[in-house]
Amino acid sequence: MSRFVDHVVIHVAAGNGGNGCASVHREKFKPLGGPDGGNGGNGGNVTLVVDSGVHTLLDFHFRPHAKASSGRQGQGANRDGAAGEDLELRVPDGTVVLTEAGEVLADLVGNGTRFVAARGGRGGLGNAALASKARKAPGFALLGEPGEARDLVLELRSVADVGLVGFPSAGKSSLVSVLSAARPKIAEYPFTTLVPNLGVVTAGESVFTMADVPGLIPGASEGKGLGLDFLRHIERCAVLVHVVDCATYEADRDPVSDVEALEHELARYTPALGGELADRPRVVVLNKVDVPEARELADMVRPEFVERGLPVFEVSTVTREGLRELSFALAAVVEEDRRTRQPAQSTRIVLRPSAVDDAGFTVEEDPEQPGAFVVRGDRPERWVKQTDFGNDEAVGYLADRLARLGVEDALAGLGAKPGCPVTIGPVTFDWEPSTPAGIALLMHQRGSDPRLEQSERTTAAERKAAKRARRGLDGATDEDATIE
Repeated sequence: MSRFVDHVVIHVAAGNGGNGCASVHREKFKPLGGPDGGNGGNGGNVTLVVDSGVHTLLDFHFRPHAKASSGRQGQGANRDGAAGEDLELRVPDGTVVLTEAGEVLADLVGNGTRFVAARGGRGGLGNAALASKARKAPGFALLGEPGEARDLVLELRSVADVGLVGFPSAGKSSLVSVLSAARPKIAEYPFTTLVPNLGVVTAGESVFTMADVPGLIPGASEGKGLGLDFLRHIERCAVLVHVVDCATYEADRDPVSDVEALEHELARYTPALGGELADRPRVVVLNKVDVPEARELADMVRPEFVERGLPVFEVSTVTREGLRELSFALAAVVEEDRRTRQPAQSTRIVLRPSAVDDAGFTVEEDPEQPGAFVVRGDRPERWVKQTDFGNDEAVGYLADRLARLGVEDALAGLGAKPGCPVTIGPVTFDWEPSTPAGIALLMHQRGSDPRLEQSERTTAAERKAAKRARRGLDGATDEDATIE
């Protein structure tokens, strides 16, 4: 038995970037052939793709975890690592992507629409890419960035033009079945409709979709009944239709009080996509007028609805009375909405660009530890993740990058003292402002390579020993030759 699922929480994780390679070209008669370490491959993305053949979020209900593959590590001889494969997840048309806090990230409408739910980590640079005039032979490489991982909420909001609302057993499903080719479940007991039903209605040259949601009852906004959980499926509707049961045998109900109760519940609902349901056009359908008592009641309450400015239609799904007039009236409202509405984009993705004067990081004092500071920002935190802290030269490179970004000046401006703890991401170190970059106190000089310096010292000692030998200094020793 198939199930309808329109709300799920998924856990997506993109692939990690591959590490860069620290390698030196080795060839006969070329002891220092230069760096030739390749870059690591990028991690794969997790992407949501709208598929017209998918109509429910059921697959994510049973398999909520999704992870893309990671990039491969770079190798010597300038060989870059392979990139990880992207993972595509198929979602229904009308899926809305939200954070767990309810913030809308994307509204996916239109077949083929794509949204990157989690971005893969960038591969680390090899030492060949890090070489420069100041650092000719880096002895380190950058680590790959971890892929993005987060929890997302997927909600399905049907793409319908007309939304039917009403009490249970008011005849909404019957109305959809006679106006379209849809065949929802119809029975004589309340809450027969447990899931939204969609039908396509043709009225002359106009074609529109109609959505039927489970019945609303008073108190639905406090969690009673079923309808409130499915009101998201009428958020996109151009017109809302109140389907009123004029043949009900409940003594405390009448068409006017039913509409007022429904309007109260609609007013309590806040659409996540913006706008208010109260702003949508309304149409009142007085149903089941094939029953004599129902027709009499419809004739009595019709003037009151007309006085409120609401179009009223008396219909019967049994005899099909008034259905043609209703379908053409709804088509006119839908066509007018389509003419006046702003052209809709295939998808709506929320972009939040950074400010023009944004330095890319912030420095603030740690409220839990007086005298300590915390540096936050995408670039500093990303650089820390890319650094191999077991390599002194890699730590020095990180120090240079942070100094060029302005972290040193910001710490000094806030009154940071030597030795105070500074935290960037998962790493905490003691700040030492006397060094060029203020991080690695015992680092060697920036822009130098100890291997090249050692080679130059050895070559100079050999030249001095040879010079002494030519001068006939028979008493020269190896110790004398190494003294500068």
